[in-house]
Amino acid sequence: MKFIIVTGLSGAGKSQAVKFLEDLGYFCVDNLPPALILKFAEVCSQSRGTIDKIAIVTDIRGGKFFDQLHSSLDELQKEGFKYDILFLEASDETLIKRFKTSRRMHPLAFDGRIIKGIDEERKKLEEIKGISTYIIDTTNMSTAQLKQEMQHLFVEGGKTEKLIIHIISFGFKYGIPLDADLVFDVRFLPNPYYIEILKKLSGNDKKVRDYVMKWPEALVFSNKLIDMISYLIPYYIREGKTQLVIAIGCTGGRHRSVTISNLLSQTLKDKEHRVIINHRDIDEEKSSQSKGD
Repeated sequence: MKFIIVTGLSGAGKSQAVKFLEDLGYFCVDNLPPALILKFAEVCSQSRGTIDKIAIVTDIRGGKFFDQLHSSLDELQKEGFKYDILFLEASDETLIKRFKTSRRMHPLAFDGRIIKGIDEERKKLEEIKGISTYIIDTTNMSTAQLKQEMQHLFVEGGKTEKLIIHIISFGFKYGIPLDADLVFDVRFLPNPYYIEILKKLSGNDKKVRDYVMKWPEALVFSNKLIDMISYLIPYYIREGKTQLVIAIGCTGGRHRSVTISNLLSQTLKDKEHRVIINHRDIDEEKSSQSKGD
């Protein structure tokens, strides 16, 4: 019997994760008090194989009941039930944005301050995160990308290394991504923004890619960047890092940074690394005061 405990930070994507597990044929129960986990496992084990994949969501919504999670997991082990723990998290900035968008209150934000609720929740979940089988950071993930990662873990068996590489193209005028581990500035490259036929295009268009990459410095830089990232990846994996966020920026985040990010992403994918790419500012409207991307 496959048994998954789904937990993590409020707003990190547990609902979407469980929906995908349901699509994979898991019998899912949301917000089950930890004290009932063993009893539920026993009932399912008596189903004579009709229920062979189970996913249980348990988190701080359970209030004081959630404090019993560790003792309940110990009981599961003593009774011979094997399980995996899937932990979902995201950056403070992302979680705050999601709560404001949904107009929901954080379960622990008793005084209305979302950040206080998040801080308290992180402390409560620190121990369970430490023993989790899988940890997914959804900060830079769309719903489709989360589904792709779940596919990798629970259908393909998670056969490749655990490190997920997030590549973010961005515009410096909109701010550097706060969660970036490595930041690269490509504003030294000639700017397609000043070429009339390229101005409204992006680094996803061939004409822009050809323009950016025709310059010798673009080729030298991209080769050196790929070499450096390829050199660093094994050491990040050795140190147990599960997420590597690489941010590549130009002025507006539309042409040069998108081009170089796409090139790096495709090269790393060709080397069979797990890569998620996000062009954060590609659709930002340019103000009349803009100096170009």
